[in-house]
Amino acid sequence: MATTTLQSRGRSALIPWLRHSDLVLAAGFALIVGMLVIPLPTFLLDLFITMNFTLALLMLLVAVSVREPLEFSVFPSLLLFATLFRLAINVSSGRLILLNGQAGYVIAAFGNFVVGGNYVVGFVVFIVLVVIQFVVITSGAGRVAEVSARFTLDAMPGKQMAIDADLNAGLINEEQARRRRRAIEREADFYGAMDGASKFVKGDAVTGIVLIVVNLIGGLTIGVLQKHLPFAQALQTYALLTVGDGLVAQVPALLIATASGIIVTRSGSEAQLGDDLVRQLFSQPRVLGIVGAIVACLGLAPGMPKLPFFFLASCLGLGAYLLRSSPTPAAAPDSSTATRAAPLEKDSLNALLKVDPIELELGFGLVALVESNSASQANQASGNASSLRLALPQRPPRSADLLQRVAGVRRQFASELGVILPSIRVRDNLQLPPNAYAIRIRGVEVGRGEAWLDRYLALGPTENVGGIKGIPTKDPAFGLPAMWLLPEDKESAEMRGLTVVDPASVIVTHLTEVLRTYAPELLSRQDVQNLLDTVKTDNPAIVGELVPDLLTLGEIQRVLQNLLREHVPIRNLLVILETLANHARTTRDPWQLTEFVRHALGRSIVSGFVDDNNKLMTLTLAPRWQQQLNGSVQGSDQGPILALEPTVAQSLLQELARAAEQATTRQNQPVLLVPGRLRLPLRKLTERHLPNLTILSYEEVPPPTIIQMSGIVGGG
Repeated sequence: MATTTLQSRGRSALIPWLRHSDLVLAAGFALIVGMLVIPLPTFLLDLFITMNFTLALLMLLVAVSVREPLEFSVFPSLLLFATLFRLAINVSSGRLILLNGQAGYVIAAFGNFVVGGNYVVGFVVFIVLVVIQFVVITSGAGRVAEVSARFTLDAMPGKQMAIDADLNAGLINEEQARRRRRAIEREADFYGAMDGASKFVKGDAVTGIVLIVVNLIGGLTIGVLQKHLPFAQALQTYALLTVGDGLVAQVPALLIATASGIIVTRSGSEAQLGDDLVRQLFSQPRVLGIVGAIVACLGLAPGMPKLPFFFLASCLGLGAYLLRSSPTPAAAPDSSTATRAAPLEKDSLNALLKVDPIELELGFGLVALVESNSASQANQASGNASSLRLALPQRPPRSADLLQRVAGVRRQFASELGVILPSIRVRDNLQLPPNAYAIRIRGVEVGRGEAWLDRYLALGPTENVGGIKGIPTKDPAFGLPAMWLLPEDKESAEMRGLTVVDPASVIVTHLTEVLRTYAPELLSRQDVQNLLDTVKTDNPAIVGELVPDLLTLGEIQRVLQNLLREHVPIRNLLVILETLANHARTTRDPWQLTEFVRHALGRSIVSGFVDDNNKLMTLTLAPRWQQQLNGSVQGSDQGPILALEPTVAQSLLQELARAAEQATTRQNQPVLLVPGRLRLPLRKLTERHLPNLTILSYEEVPPPTIIQMSGIVGGG
């Protein structure tokens, strides 16, 4: 209890400092500036030297303790601060040495005790430390940082592609993808910053050599010429202080350089450095035994001291014996391995059973549509590391943003139809022809097409192409005549009135039309529950009244699927639910309920077919057809149907097709207006043969709409 209380008090004392960390940092830089221009008393200099040692040890131990470099991402900035602080100490100590002939107890202790009062030994030790820091540690750490930065930028396109693939497959959500992309950007920025920060350490080593020479020459000049000391006494006094000052600066610099090397070499590990060293260096008993035997043989050589060699050989032999005798998970007949393997095998089998709701498969020749997008994102993300930016391949304009466009399809469906589609998985399929792509719904192929990465698709009558050469084809989305043209023929085709689109647009348009057709199948019960939960946040009363007392979740799903089957948006879900609640007490037939909902949504349904003058151009049935159809309506498990003779049904379909074709020349889309009792059974009759024929009932047309007949079906 006492320990907990003490920790809470300490945390409370640190909170004000943490809240004002920006002020603390500003005060630190102000202190550095003051040290450069204001002479310090010796006790403050001793305190700052001790703080420098403490900061260097802290940075080294944190670098050893982190599991990955990004856990210490502030290291480059902290390295700059530590270098400035150490240089400010050098300036302050050099000023005191030249002015007073002494610079505190810490520097004196290093000059007298550490090197035994011998300035020659001190110079040698100083040079050795500088060489170790400059030639070995700093040079190697800088090279590792540079190579790591380049490799990180090289790997960014692949990592971005993997994130996009996981996002499209539904393995992660957009927030997780955003965090992973940010982590990749931070990693590239970190190694780029470390490459530049390594220059601080190199410059610090060179500055240390210059300062010790300047302080020595200046001290001898002041001692001999101004204070009239004998040369030997001046050399002894100022050389020892200069050496002590150099050692005081170089020891923390060596520790920080070591921390820099550890940070940039931490890769391929998820544990702390100490754990990795023990596990990887001392995990092979055979190797330890061989090394122990070699050390023992060296101890037997003439003139070698026996005690240290035999002691280390005994330790290595004992360690090898203990490791060999202890049971390991791989060698011991333990059931834990089988226990761990079983879930892995089960997970892999479960993955095989999973069927993606929506898949877009690309042939080998179309994979670049995805790769170029990832490369461009990586090029933008690496903008901060300008000195190491690689020349990534630029995507052609016709193949831009395939993954973003695929993600935009889901947003389009949510805004237009009110349906949140499952994640669309984009992947390659080597079994497809190189320029082919396939669209799958729940594992079944429902659409296929071709796209040429180095060409444009020109839509329109092929006779308008003139002398332009290309590959004749049909638009995969609508079946219109088209041709794949070379890029240099694009402007000529546009001048001839053809619509020219890039291959990514062809694929996305085809995908959109296929998903419109199969949207009812993709709407699951869970999707309906999610929609109800959204409505329930603002209108809990209607959801509580409707489900489950009046209708089940499955019945509501069937009504929504019926609406989507005729491309009626379900965004206005509140109106739909209120209409269902009003009529569910009299009937639970989903087909009849769908018609009631259509009447309530009539304004939004008709709005897509009226012109600027609120005029609706329609086709109507001749009286003989209305009378005959009214007498043939029968009920069934699938709703009302028309019980017509095959020849009569065929004749009706032919007349409808003829009237629709004539109406298409005068308006964008043919609309057949019929009595409400005939709308649904007639729609079931025509949906296979005339899928583009829109059938509305009189009850669905709101009063302000002006109805104008453009033709009569069967009117002679």
